[in-house]
Amino acid sequence: MNPGALRRTVAIARKEWMHIGRDPATLAFALLMPLVLLVLFGYAVSFDLDRIRTAVVDRDHSSESRLLTRHLFSGSTFESVAILDREDDVEALFRAQKVSVAIVIPKGFSASMGRSEPSSVQVLVDAADNVTAGMTVAYLSRFASNVNDARMREGVGPAPARIEARVRALYNPDLRSTVFLVPGLIAFLQSMMGVLLTSLTVAREWERGSMEQLFATPVGRLEIVLGKLLPYFGIGMTQLLLVLTVGTWLFDVPIRGSIVLLFGVSSLFLVACLGQGLLISTATRNQMVATQLAAVTSMLPAALLSGLVIPIENMPRILQAFTQLLPARHFVRALRGILLRDASTAATLPDAAALALFGMAMILASTKAFRKVIA
Repeated sequence: MNPGALRRTVAIARKEWMHIGRDPATLAFALLMPLVLLVLFGYAVSFDLDRIRTAVVDRDHSSESRLLTRHLFSGSTFESVAILDREDDVEALFRAQKVSVAIVIPKGFSASMGRSEPSSVQVLVDAADNVTAGMTVAYLSRFASNVNDARMREGVGPAPARIEARVRALYNPDLRSTVFLVPGLIAFLQSMMGVLLTSLTVAREWERGSMEQLFATPVGRLEIVLGKLLPYFGIGMTQLLLVLTVGTWLFDVPIRGSIVLLFGVSSLFLVACLGQGLLISTATRNQMVATQLAAVTSMLPAALLSGLVIPIENMPRILQAFTQLLPARHFVRALRGILLRDASTAATLPDAAALALFGMAMILASTKAFRKVIA
């Protein structure tokens, strides 16, 4: 870009920044709304089960059954709601939604354990919410395994197997869902805010009738596009810095990778989102239509098809192929790799290249769609 074009681009950027400065509500919305949404989603969306309402039917009434119950409620995962004597009372608690799990300890439980025989208990789970039910069963299986290991260490029960799997959770040893979710939430918020902000720029010019004045200036189409993107790029990078700070402070999300690489990939993603919003704004020339189209094309794909919550590997193959066209999918993968796994530049390069291609395509399409002609 020659010096004259650069000066004109900076002049357009300064003009756009003055528009933003005259509307402090928009600036506050752009900077504060992502923080509010991050806190809400970070605390509200969680796959960690805690205080599962549990009833115990103890038909054995032995020291062994009481010890098992005490172990079950020793932590915060399971919450004791009722200790019952009859199984018939459990169904009423399920129907009233007072419990989610019931543990039935049969008669002879203590005698079986004393003879070193296999001892079983019955587990009843409310599977109306199949996701919670599946996680509850997994927790209970892990609890049973821990009890068996404790018995083996005490010399009670069968001898341990010759092969023992020792699992070590890497990068998220406590298996906290927020560590997995927050990087995806950052991508979701950046995508939503980036597209929404720029989707209003050109459409606002058309509605206010100030586009004619812009046409009277010797400014090229690419200079107008870049000039309008620059102020929002600065706002977007400030957003990123704020949400990263809040995410690491409130939710203990680690930053294990390179900060330079992190902001480099984030810059590519932000340019892609801003270019998409500007293309929508240029094509619609109406703020209401632009806002609706921006919300549909940014929020829904970023929430459902980026891997934020639903693993892409679990989707049909045609959807997996379609997600390759979405910048949010590549940014989520790159962000999790850099923040959680200390991913190298080489490992991040495919996602960065996809983001760069998408961003260039959006800027070129916006430039081509922009016509210095009053229809």
